[in-house]
Amino acid sequence: MVATRRLSSLETDLGIRLLHRTTRSLALTPEGEIFLPYAEALLETKREALTRLLSETGTAVGLLRVSASVAFGVKFIAPIIPKILENNPDMRISLDLTDSVSDLVATGTDLAIPITRLRDSSLIAQKLADSPRVLAASPEYVARHGLPATTSDLVHHGCLPLSGITHWTFLASGGERQVRLGGHFSSSSIQGCHATCLAGGGIVLLSAWYLAEDIEAGRLISFELEDATPEPYNIWAVYPTTRLVPQKVRVFIAHLREALTEAGLRV
Repeated sequence: MVATRRLSSLETDLGIRLLHRTTRSLALTPEGEIFLPYAEALLETKREALTRLLSETGTAVGLLRVSASVAFGVKFIAPIIPKILENNPDMRISLDLTDSVSDLVATGTDLAIPITRLRDSSLIAQKLADSPRVLAASPEYVARHGLPATTSDLVHHGCLPLSGITHWTFLASGGERQVRLGGHFSSSSIQGCHATCLAGGGIVLLSAWYLAEDIEAGRLISFELEDATPEPYNIWAVYPTTRLVPQKVRVFIAHLREALTEAGLRV
């Protein structure tokens, strides 16, 4: 077989056995496991290079690894995937939904969609839209505890942050103001904070688009503080520094930007 001959030739060139062979099966050697992701990356780069040189259709090819928060991915990314794949049949998408921060290079992620105040200049970032945040609590919580009027009051309320977050940042007339959070709860997911808030467990600070339906339906009450406003967040498309942005990344960003615009989220 051609593949077998090519593999044997590669092993000869490397001076390393990449596969254990039996009459019934093949298995990677430890060296083969190390080599595999690099081989996959080379093949992916070759496919993209050929497409760039030979194709004038603007279609994308290959596997796109995308990372986003669970809430954002479910609301905005999942609905656009069928259209992207229909228009680009040689493209594949792997969507990693997580509320934790990951290293793009270490995880092999092609594109991340963080909602934050971006600070890492080692990455290429395109701002897709603003994502203003609001403070909110359930009517049950408000009936029992009232609402804080200032950042000083907020310290004495049950706040519901993501795990590892000890402060919320606000903007006041004198600049940034860090508010240390009171309360006895945190969650690794936005959904966990949201569900606890709906149950009357405390106050959340989350994107307005995420809470909009609950606020409109009266399940949550949004409010403002007298002395400060939440630190502004934005929705970003972030990818590792590279001279050539793959067409698959460009296609995905274009579709996502369109979806955000249709949802009323603008830069």
